[in-house]
Parts: sequence; C-alpha cells; structure tokens
Amino acid sequence: MNGRAKQSQQLPTSGIVESRLGKIELKNGFPTDETVKKLYDDIDFQRACQAYLWALPLTSMWEWQREHRETFGAADLDYVDYLTFTDKLGLLTANATTPYIMAFPSLKDGPLVFEVPAGPTAGGFTDFWQRPISDSGQTGPDKGAGGKYLILGPDDPDMRPDGYYVFRSATVNIWSAHRALDPDPARSRALIDALRIYPYSQRDNPPATRHVKPNGRAWTGAQPQGLAYWEGLAAIINEEPVHERDRMIMGMLQPLGIEKGRPFEPDLRQRAILIEAAQVGEVMARTIGYAKRFEGARVWPDKKWEFSLFLKETSQELPDRTQFDERTSWFYEAVGVSVGMMGRTVGAGQVYLEASKDNGDQWLDGGMTYQLHVPPNAPVAQFWSFTVYDNETRCFVDTGVAPDRSSRDNIVKNADGSVDLYFGPAAPSGSLEANWIKTIPGKGWFTYFRLYGPTQPFFDRSWVLPDIQKVN
Repeated sequence: MNGRAKQSQQLPTSGIVESRLGKIELKNGFPTDETVKKLYDDIDFQRACQAYLWALPLTSMWEWQREHRETFGAADLDYVDYLTFTDKLGLLTANATTPYIMAFPSLKDGPLVFEVPAGPTAGGFTDFWQRPISDSGQTGPDKGAGGKYLILGPDDPDMRPDGYYVFRSATVNIWSAHRALDPDPARSRALIDALRIYPYSQRDNPPATRHVKPNGRAWTGAQPQGLAYWEGLAAIINEEPVHERDRMIMGMLQPLGIEKGRPFEPDLRQRAILIEAAQVGEVMARTIGYAKRFEGARVWPDKKWEFSLFLKETSQELPDRTQFDERTSWFYEAVGVSVGMMGRTVGAGQVYLEASKDNGDQWLDGGMTYQLHVPPNAPVAQFWSFTVYDNETRCFVDTGVAPDRSSRDNIVKNADGSVDLYFGPAAPSGSLEANWIKTIPGKGWFTYFRLYGPTQPFFDRSWVLPDIQKVN
C-alpha cells in the first residue's frame, strides 16, 4: 500500500467522512453534536437488529408458552395436543401428517419427571434457547422402549436416582415436544395419552396430566412483531440466567432499555429504534433463511434443494464460534432441534429439505402453477411428506385444507412408482387433484420435503429429487 492510499483512509481532523450512514462530520478531531446524535441512533439501531437475530430462538419459545397459557388455558404442567390441520395453523413449519404434543413447563419449583411411553415416538426436551436437553423415543436413550426422564433446573442439586434418565436444563423454562409416529389412529392416541409430566417431589403419588386441545382457537407460535418482540424478550430475560455466550449482547441491549432485573420502560427514542429494528431484523432473518449463503447448503450441487436445518451441532456451538446465521435461518422458520432431526442416522430420525425457488432460480409464487416429480423408491424407512408454507408466517399456507401430501396419502402414482405433485391456485384436471396443493395468488411460499427414516440412497446421494418447475 503506497503512502497516498494510506492517507486516503485516515480520518480528517476537520471535515466530512462519506459513509453508508451518510455524511459524518468531525471538527478538530471530535464528532460534532449532530454526528454524536446520529451515530448513537445508528449504534443502537445496528445493535438492535443483531439482537433481534440473536433472540429468535428465545422469543419464539416465550410467545408459544404465552399462547399455551393465555389462549388455550393450559397450566404449567399441561400438554397441548395438536392433532388436526386447524390445530397446527399457528405452528411454524409443522408437518400435517403427524400429531404434535407440546408443553412449556417451568423448573422454578424443582425438578420435573416426564414419562414417555414405549412405541414409535420422536421428540425430546430443549431449553428455552432451543438447545437440546435430550432426545426421547426412537432417537433418545430409551430407544423407543419408553421411560422416565428427570429434568433438573440450572440450580438444582445433582441427583441420579435409579430408574430415570437424568438431564439438566441450562434455563428455568423448558420445552417438551413429541410426535406420535404410529399410523394407526387408535395406537397413536394411546401414545399421546400416555405422555405425563409431574414434579419429582410428587413421584410417589403423581397427579394426572391434563391434555388440552386448541379447539379452533386462533393462535401463533411465531415471534412477536414490533415493540411486542422486545417486551417478550425483556420479560423472559428476567426469568432466565445470563450465559457467558450472551453477555456481549446483553451489554448492547442495556442502552436500549432491556436489562436483567429492571422493568422495560423505553423512552420515545428507544421505542422508535426498537420498532424499526424489529422490522429490519425480520427482513434480515428472511434473507438469511430463504437466500442461504452457507457453504454446503445445497443437498445436490445442481439443484435448488437446501438443508433447512443447517446447524452442524445441536448445541448451536462450534469450537471457534456460535453458529449465529445458521441458527437464525432455522429458528426464524422453525422450532426445535434434536439429534433425530439432524438426519445423521440411516433408517431413523428425519431429514428436512427446503426449496423456495424453482428450477429457473425464481422465487415460488402462489399465483403460478408448478410440478414436482418425486422419483420412485424414495429413500425412506417410514414415509416422505411435502408441505407448503406461507413465507411470511412460516406456517401452513391457509387455504382451508391441509397443504401437505405424503407417501401415506391416497395419491396417484405413476406406473414406475414415481409421483407427480402439483402446486398452484387451481387444481389440475382429473384424478391428479389428489396430488395437488393449493396456493394463494399474490403470496410467496416455500416448502419442506421431509424424509422420515432416511435410508442409504439419500446419504450417498444416489437418489436425487428434481427441482420444482413451473408449468403452463
């Protein structure tokens, strides 16, 4: 670098610095009063945008817990059973095929016992940062044989009683999430009813666990918007310990009025910055999620299909960094992560493939008609499913019918066992309507193609899923 190039990068003693923030003025080496005000607003706005992305897994847990309590009337140790398409309308990127059973209990009063029945279930427990505490069911330590899980809170004393799988949560609030995978409705219902929660202190005479149903009540498990996002974040921060990983962000939030142990009472300036940052932060999250720039995100190099769950470790941590963008991508559009969801075990767990563009590299448009050819011999030990989601809500495209087709459905198959699926505002003619998912003009959509029990042809990539293509 020559002397002239060095000189051009130095700040003037007095003068104007041209930047992406606009003109920044210095006088005798000091920022002017106008510059001070402008830069503090920009500092706080930039910090708020990054804090929005950082908080995504936590705020979605807080919002869903609030919905359980306030909308469904579920108590702390109640499960909510999401069984129908309507039940799941508020659930981020739900599968329409299998039932979900969820609870958001608190460990503030002591350890809790979770009974998981023997049988085909998948699920487990996470802390409120959505970091796994343990899988349960087929990919958990019980291996589908069922058992009792004892979850300790952050400050509970260590204990290892016989007959329990014992784990500790890093947060006071936790998420218990399960899916019943038995295709028989009666056996599936029995698995659901057998899920139980109760305090360890009442283990000798445990109370019954209540199972609540949404019963058509409107709800959302998405992160709150606008100022409500920060109100929720401030509330849950006051309930949870601050971990070493998050101390820097907590320092950035303090000038914005969010501080552990203090009420959230933002002034007009802080409110304006936070509301704008929630909007821009959400657009940032959509950009990171729908236009992934992670190395290795493509499932097949020449196809648009991407790994929707791109976390390399369920802890969200790598040896040299937190997987910040990777967790932003996943937790903006989905909830929960477990070993089983990582798609690393042949014949067990799940794989989530995502597409938001067609074979022409264009965003999927609800006013257009598309086709997907699913080749024969899909690499699954259980089944595959294809689900269409609204790219704004990240929930089902709400057309009044389930936006999902799976190999368990009564769909039309070609002579070789392959399947052609169709997506668009109008159904294809004839029997192919059974293979059609309705979309909404004027709205974008994206999809997950799920492989339940992925088999070797997926792992060696000998089975290839073509891109979604537009049809006339």
